[in-house]
Amino acid sequence: MTMLELSLDELKNTASNYEKLMVPALFERWAEHVLNEVALKPGDRMLDVACGTGIVARTAIKRSGNNGLSVTGLDPNPGMLAVAESNTSGPDWKEGVAEELPFEDESFDVVVSQFGLMFFQDRPAALREMKRVLAPGGRLVVAVFDSLDNNPGYHAMTQVFARVAGEDVAEALRGPFSMGDTKELNALCSESGLSSAEVTTHNDKARFPDVRTMVLADVKGWFPLAGIHLSDEQIDRTVHQLESALQKYISSDGRLEFPMPAHFIRVSN
Repeated sequence: MTMLELSLDELKNTASNYEKLMVPALFERWAEHVLNEVALKPGDRMLDVACGTGIVARTAIKRSGNNGLSVTGLDPNPGMLAVAESNTSGPDWKEGVAEELPFEDESFDVVVSQFGLMFFQDRPAALREMKRVLAPGGRLVVAVFDSLDNNPGYHAMTQVFARVAGEDVAEALRGPFSMGDTKELNALCSESGLSSAEVTTHNDKARFPDVRTMVLADVKGWFPLAGIHLSDEQIDRTVHQLESALQKYISSDGRLEFPMPAHFIRVSN
């Protein structure tokens, strides 16, 4: 069963778990980095592509105060949008895909996409669309994770999942880290017509309250969208093995922190 086969309630439940387990540990701090890069101005029109449960959009609203910023969040998953809307009423939430943005040319001063590009069906088309809707003088930032070689936490979890749940599960977890090669990113930008694109690397950390939360973030927060389901016994085995593999990153009170770098594609129109 994949996202297209899940009911709206199932999509909302998965999105709620994503928001609760994954967003605080991975995405809140990166939202600040992304917004620092685009340097929001009063009156800007901002589009958040593949907005998920809306962390970038709502962080932008919070940071802007009442300076006339307008924010639109777009995602193909109605469950994600339902959770986003329940958390923040300010942005305009729209269902749609990055490859065919439902907006006129030059509609936005700022376009951002945080950790969505890895999942798009047609990445060059998505980048071209983001550039198309960017107004003259606008700023575009697209964030992708660095490779697993530079991410000790998810590198270890991929290996554990392969042993405990099979290579298909491990391969699913590799997907978010498939765009870590900066040479390939620069080639993608050229292919997509982003001649002025600059690719830079930024550093931060994943911060989970414990190893089990890290495991459950994937098991409950997005594996259901890929039709992946693990038994309680598989989850327990994964947690146990991962605690051993990541011991050096676990504090005395059980908190887990490990490096999680990312690359930014930045375009100034």
